[in-house]
Amino acid sequence: MKLLGYGCVETRAGTPMQHRLRTLLMGVRDLVNIYHPDDVAFEELFFARNVTTALMVGAARGAAIIAATEYTENLYEYTPMQIKQAVTGYGKADKKQVQQMVKLLLNLNEIPKPDDAADAIACAITHAQAGAAREQFRMK
Repeated sequence: MKLLGYGCVETRAGTPMQHRLRTLLMGVRDLVNIYHPDDVAFEELFFARNVTTALMVGAARGAAIIAATEYTENLYEYTPMQIKQAVTGYGKADKKQVQQMVKLLLNLNEIPKPDDAADAIACAITHAQAGAAREQFRMK
């Protein structure tokens, strides 16, 4: 595996939600047009308590999915536990363990920052390692 690039599409706190979603949609469009991925992998959402946060993150995820779908139908999703298992060998690994393994697996000089970027890279590693089994993770 080789890391071509990474980063985060960021928006400013206090910006109206519709503008933040548009920024995210356009940012993902830009990324797929730059990198031309064969597949796009997402982490499934998991929220135990905060409904408001879940709704906002769900809306953001929806914008990203729409932008990716405009480019390819090859969309996949993995649970946080599946990502941790694939990257560290332990489905309940903590964030630091995942970040360290991302660094080691890709032979990087440092852990990717911000944390969201390292999480996204871990999701991509999971997808790359899924091989022929990846079809069971296709978004439905």
